[in-house]
Amino acid sequence: MSTTDRNPLVHGSNLEQKENHRKKYRDAESRKFLQQIRIEYDKWHSANIELVGPTSTPNENDNTIISQRVQLLSAYKDFLDQQHYAEKFDSRSNLHSTVLEEFLYYLFRDLAKDFGENALIGKSHTFKDIFFVPPKYAEMLKRPYARIEKKDHDFVIGATIEASFEAVIPPEEENSGEMLTIIKEEPDNYSDVTVTGNTETHIFDIPVIVIECKTYLDKTMLEGSSRAAEDLKARNPNSLYIVLMEWIKLTSDVNLRKYKVDQIYVLRQQKNTDREFRYEETYVKNPINPTVVQHLFDKVRKHLTMDWTGGIEYGIQRGWLIEE
Repeated sequence: MSTTDRNPLVHGSNLEQKENHRKKYRDAESRKFLQQIRIEYDKWHSANIELVGPTSTPNENDNTIISQRVQLLSAYKDFLDQQHYAEKFDSRSNLHSTVLEEFLYYLFRDLAKDFGENALIGKSHTFKDIFFVPPKYAEMLKRPYARIEKKDHDFVIGATIEASFEAVIPPEEENSGEMLTIIKEEPDNYSDVTVTGNTETHIFDIPVIVIECKTYLDKTMLEGSSRAAEDLKARNPNSLYIVLMEWIKLTSDVNLRKYKVDQIYVLRQQKNTDREFRYEETYVKNPINPTVVQHLFDKVRKHLTMDWTGGIEYGIQRGWLIEE
């Protein structure tokens, strides 16, 4: 967790919002269900906090610790995925969908902690693009009017950046210029900006690891993830974009190599079945496979601890320019 005010416990926060909602979830059944879920959530949360690791240094116990975290996740998921809870709190409530996001925080918490208190981890509105929109040329000479476009991501590991922009006199000019009145006009859907004199300061998150969490993945979702991954890598070539889901809803006709995501993980190694059919007695739900989570963790740790130095000069020494 970074030093900024951020709550990585997104599932616990979602549950708390429902418990304290002034209008919704006030009926007796909702209150009863929320109390039951709260008891099991607190157990899941406490057990994960007490469990330490894995960290940035590989250890022979890493896979055992990951398997324990997966067992805790599976037990809580099996409880929460019961039909009466699923029907009471549908997909729009985000109660079920935030479980995986919070699990990723527990999984990578101690890894990120090894890099220092500035490490950003959890759900984030991250940097997507920057553009400049002064209301007229005269205002452009006072300050840049930069706007930071952001993209919501389920889970990221990265850094929070503070950047300052100001309009200055071209280097060849000796005239010191004149400080003019600043007009501040920024919409709510862009980054907060602080204006001091002719300097504007923006704070935004830069992701290195992005993991999108899905219940299932279909072709339309994959295409959207691929576009997001392409945008991310255009601004931060050292980033990884990963998609994580319980079930898969893709056919063999889909060519995965044309998409820009770095990896796709299917936790249950199973094709998707509509939710109502999952409660039939004949349906067999595969358990979450700890081997899949171990592969995910190893991939992320390797990327965060490796040397990103590269470029043409290094490539010439090898004879091939693109790192494999």
